[in-house]
Amino acid sequence: MEKTSYPVKKNAVYPLEITSLAFGGKGVARINDYVIFVKQALPGDIVNARIVKRKSSYAEAIIDSFSKKSDQRVDAPCEHFDYCGGCTWQNLEYNNQLSHKTQIVKDAIRHISGLENCEIRPIIASSRPFHYRNKMEFSFADRKWLTPDELGDPDISKDFALGLHVPGTFDKILHIEKCLLQTPECNEILAFISRYARENDIKPYGIKSHQGFLRFLVIRQSYFTKEIMVNIVTAYEDDNILKPLALKLNEKFSQITSIVNNINTRKAQIAQGEKEILLSGKDCIVDKIGSFEFNISANSFFQTNTKQAEVLYDTAMDFADLQTDDMVWDLYSGTGTISLYLAQKAKFVTGFEIAESSVQNAFQNAEKYNLENVNFIAGDVIDNMQHLKENVDVIVTDPPRSGMHEKVVDAIIKSKAQKVVYVSCNPTTMARDLKLLSSNYTIDIIQPVDMFPHTYHIECVTRLSHK
Repeated sequence: MEKTSYPVKKNAVYPLEITSLAFGGKGVARINDYVIFVKQALPGDIVNARIVKRKSSYAEAIIDSFSKKSDQRVDAPCEHFDYCGGCTWQNLEYNNQLSHKTQIVKDAIRHISGLENCEIRPIIASSRPFHYRNKMEFSFADRKWLTPDELGDPDISKDFALGLHVPGTFDKILHIEKCLLQTPECNEILAFISRYARENDIKPYGIKSHQGFLRFLVIRQSYFTKEIMVNIVTAYEDDNILKPLALKLNEKFSQITSIVNNINTRKAQIAQGEKEILLSGKDCIVDKIGSFEFNISANSFFQTNTKQAEVLYDTAMDFADLQTDDMVWDLYSGTGTISLYLAQKAKFVTGFEIAESSVQNAFQNAEKYNLENVNFIAGDVIDNMQHLKENVDVIVTDPPRSGMHEKVVDAIIKSKAQKVVYVSCNPTTMARDLKLLSSNYTIDIIQPVDMFPHTYHIECVTRLSHK
């Protein structure tokens, strides 16, 4: 069998000029036509990069040294940026982030869809580039990930960490007491719980040993009411440990209105338990998108950037341009957030959602606002679309990151809906699906929305019209 010939050698260092950014956040360079993705590199950087992985069509590299730094480069304000996996572009000035995100969408449409004439608007910026997340999930661990400076320090505590994962590691946690994506109040709570656990010798859970008590800390804060929920996920139940902590939290932080304990006895590393105990306050907090208020419990799904979610949904409504006699399908409807928006103007809205619990929440949300012109169907989206016999005028689809199954695309085409509004969280899979839909639909407008500043994630809303 003939060996594959590579243009680069693993562990070798090559001079590279970074010309663009890829969806995924890495800088793009080329040796002839061979693509090299360079971690934390920005357009305009000229670097000496070390190859860490190679494939037949591309390689991955890390920066060994700089020959020239890009004019777009800024000092990342977060001290953990070099190691934490939460943000990819804090070292890139925000207006440049926006320009590159718009370009990534354009490149995906051109290279994957092959569509030349659709309008792609400049991305809508976030009004809050920092402190925008209404939910952060932190992990406890009995093994702390050490920075190069900490490795040689014998006085550094190594058996407790509360923070975030470093990319490529699963059993160690980067200890942090401040994340710039959540509010200052939530950071104070994070730091307080970290200190309290260490001072009271409350053991963190070991991902390898499966011993210990504290597993996750999930902090949610409503953008609208400013209420805060603290969810402490533990390996077993022990009120003697958590009740005093809850008391201290309530004494110190007046904005905390809910403290819950999820108990996860399984080995699976998920911040959700088989049992939930209310330690103090209410079992939910309230947030608002548009004119709708939503009860958010510990394990509810809710858009993590409340203000930009409103921008996203307003854009979808504008593109749908609903008339009072329109019949609407809302695919992948989740807890019904978009469906509620649509029901304000449409004759009737049918939501399709596979998760039974989400459908129950959707019915509750519709009932709260006395919306009788909306229904939700639980089960496989493809099967339910194929069996529903009613006519449809407008389809709104908000699929997961993997995009739509080809059978869903076929069902949309067969429905002959006059308008389709596609809400996407992945420009690559969106471009693939738009190519399939373009046989019967004209892609009119694509509007990117920046829901997650300092990350490579991009939301888009696309309007399609039947040919």
